Amino acid sequence: MDPYHIIKNPLSTEKAIRMMESENKLLFVVDRKSTNKEIKESIEKMFKVKVIKVNSFIGPDGNKKAYVKFSAENPAIDIATQLGLM
Repeated sequence: MDPYHIIKNPLSTEKAIRMMESENKLLFVVDRKSTNKEIKESIEKMFKVKVIKVNSFIGPDGNKKAYVKFSAENPAIDIATQLGLM
């Protein structure tokens, strides 16, 4: 499946920014049918980074969101800068 179909957009809420700085994580809105494995592979392919863990959940608004934890050699702030969040 196309990684750009799975990953819809990044979120930059206050909590997401705090997690980016303290836990090296980013928050993305993803396709509702995607699995954590597909999300991980898509992020790794799109940004050429190493992903350690993906936690996903469906929020009260019906959107599926994924917390993506990056390895230490790939700071989340660098990826957020590429995305134009910072």
